[in-house]
Amino acid sequence: MTRNTLVVSSAETRADVATTLEICQKLEALGMTCLFAEEDINRLSLASDSSIDPAKLFSSQPLELVFVLGGDGSILRAAELSRQQDAPLLGINLGHIGFMAEAEMDDLDSALKALSEKDYKVGHRVALEVQVFQDGKLVFESWALNEVSVEKSARERMLEVVLEVDSRPVSSFGCDGVLVSTPTGSTAYAFSVGGPVIWPDVQAMMMVPISAHALFARPLVVAPDSELAIEVLRRSPGAGVMWCDGRRAIDLGPGSRIEVRKSDKAVPMVILSDAPFSDRLVRKFALPVTGWRGPEGSA
Repeated sequence: MTRNTLVVSSAETRADVATTLEICQKLEALGMTCLFAEEDINRLSLASDSSIDPAKLFSSQPLELVFVLGGDGSILRAAELSRQQDAPLLGINLGHIGFMAEAEMDDLDSALKALSEKDYKVGHRVALEVQVFQDGKLVFESWALNEVSVEKSARERMLEVVLEVDSRPVSSFGCDGVLVSTPTGSTAYAFSVGGPVIWPDVQAMMMVPISAHALFARPLVVAPDSELAIEVLRRSPGAGVMWCDGRRAIDLGPGSRIEVRKSDKAVPMVILSDAPFSDRLVRKFALPVTGWRGPEGSA
């Protein structure tokens, strides 16, 4: 059986491209067939001394794995490319923080060994489904792994919105925008605008206002079966734009309604280590833990 592996890389420099192609050789030596998206074939070939075989173009071949070399942005792109399949994603961090990456470059050899032996677990991350209505008509559908963001289009104009949870209004205010985030996205855009960190195995969604001009504009964490909505009020002085993971967008006029719910299709992610999420949080954000002694009697 062919072990098709979609390789997604953020490499642009000759050194990073060389590293990517070297890793692909190692994957092929382990019996895996490396495939690439067209944009990656073009970019990697331009920065390399040799071109990538066009036969390695990924279209709709069944995948065993999605192997990502890059940061969180590359992982989001990989999730988009493989959305119609059930292949798990494995991120090797070549970016800055790389919060979703399961391993660093120093861990590459052990990661490759685990892949070759299929010695890994698969976790499933909450994803969102979103629909946009204008004048009662469905005009856009998409999904998100990190967040759905509703933002103002013009710097000088606020958005007037009303938030809704389970078909009931919760609050209305002027703001720069509103996020609906997954637990995975809680360490991304939502974190930057003051949302709480939610452990990735928690089944929940979060709604976070951005620079709201209101006394009550707190982050809201809701159950996974809740249905959320954001309405851009017709009196809103400005138009908006909605983004899904910063990759898929639609313009929003006054009167637009954005409905968000948990997707029935989660995003599978490779798990190589049983280390708790707390350790990743401390490591990625370089959090101070000096002085911690642990529970009484612990080793």
